[in-house]
Amino acid sequence: MTSIRRRTLTLIIGLMLFGLAVLSVFNLHDSNHEIAEIYDAQLAQNARLLQGVMRMPLAEREQTDLYRAFNAALAEAVPRGDGHPYERKLAFQVWNSKGEVLVHTASAPSFTAPPSAPGFSDVADLKEQHWRAFVLEDQQNGLRIWVGERGDVRADLVDRIVRHTLWPNVIGSLVLAAMIWLAIGWGLKPLANMAATLRARDSGSFEPLRLTPLPSELEPMQAALNRMLAQLQEVLGRERRFIADAAHEMRTPLAVLRVHAQNLLEAGTEQERRESLAFLIAGVDRTSRLVNQLLTMARLDPKANAPALQRIDLNETVRNTLVQLTPWLLSKHLELAFDADDRPFRVRADAAAIDIALSNLITNAANFSPENGVITVGLARFDGFCHLSVEDQGPGIDEADRERLFERFYSRGNAQGAGLGLTIVNAIATRLGGRIELANLPDRGLRATLSIPVRE
Repeated sequence: MTSIRRRTLTLIIGLMLFGLAVLSVFNLHDSNHEIAEIYDAQLAQNARLLQGVMRMPLAEREQTDLYRAFNAALAEAVPRGDGHPYERKLAFQVWNSKGEVLVHTASAPSFTAPPSAPGFSDVADLKEQHWRAFVLEDQQNGLRIWVGERGDVRADLVDRIVRHTLWPNVIGSLVLAAMIWLAIGWGLKPLANMAATLRARDSGSFEPLRLTPLPSELEPMQAALNRMLAQLQEVLGRERRFIADAAHEMRTPLAVLRVHAQNLLEAGTEQERRESLAFLIAGVDRTSRLVNQLLTMARLDPKANAPALQRIDLNETVRNTLVQLTPWLLSKHLELAFDADDRPFRVRADAAAIDIALSNLITNAANFSPENGVITVGLARFDGFCHLSVEDQGPGIDEADRERLFERFYSRGNAQGAGLGLTIVNAIATRLGGRIELANLPDRGLRATLSIPVRE
């Protein structure tokens, strides 16, 4: 793609040349018209001046001497030092009522008969010379006056006008094009400076641009670049946090897996091998859960590109999740109860995020529930929120640990936990514009409530 300067200059010069061509054609047409009008007026004026002279009240002999003097003077119309080359291109002829030539110039064309139609006309002589003529009829004195001008007089004048105006316009256009080129370069200098600054920056630098002074047209570009740099920095920060979190949490499980594998190699009996293998499988399962939780945290980062919220029925979404979790809870000798109306609970949310949040809340409840315990899931709507609650029959929480439970990798009393479950639920609540609350039950157990705002 060509440069902005070249595109702009091509457009401006093209428009300028097109405008110059249109104006030149208009000027040529207008010049031809005005020259024709002026010269036609001169022809008519010369014919009337000649008519005035021919009307002089003279005797017949004096008129003959006048005609003879006229012809002698007109015969001297040749290029001389005190004359003009165009004199030979102007002609006069006068006929009397009998068709006899009284006065004529040597350069006048020959006619077999006097022109009959008065006014302006275009004629050609025997030498194929074009003449512009005016015929004036004086019926009172029986005179017919013909005044003519060769066509190349006007053509030559038009040619001179074109040459005297076209070449200055062409040269001026070239000079103007050079000045426009320099002006565009000066006008685009801030953009060139910005490009040079970007090229000179370190590829790993995310510092915002601070170019001053900056034209108003480039301020949105600088702001957009700074936003993009901030977003890139945030993305890299999330990646670094994810890597750091993964490295921090994976170090211990991997070390434990290595110990179990070493014990499996050193086991002396079948029972020891089975126990070591069971520990190894449990460690692999925990590591797998940890990896899944880490990936979920990365996907649910509030700054990440999250799916658009849609209008869903929270009742239906919760029921689908409970259907999937029921076999697992039964295998852990736990019962599941669901307390909700059959009416729909319409909210704007992400069904997949609701499924993840509810799964984590039920998993936490299952980890702290006694055998044959009951986990109760409730769904209610009041105060402009849909409240999704999960109650267990575990020991509850200490007030001092309430806030720390939402920290990453903080796990209280659960050796198999990754410490990310409530952190994930909190991230989902934040993205949905809601909140997560923990409260001890009066008798025994903990209630975790996810509140999602109702947006009509």
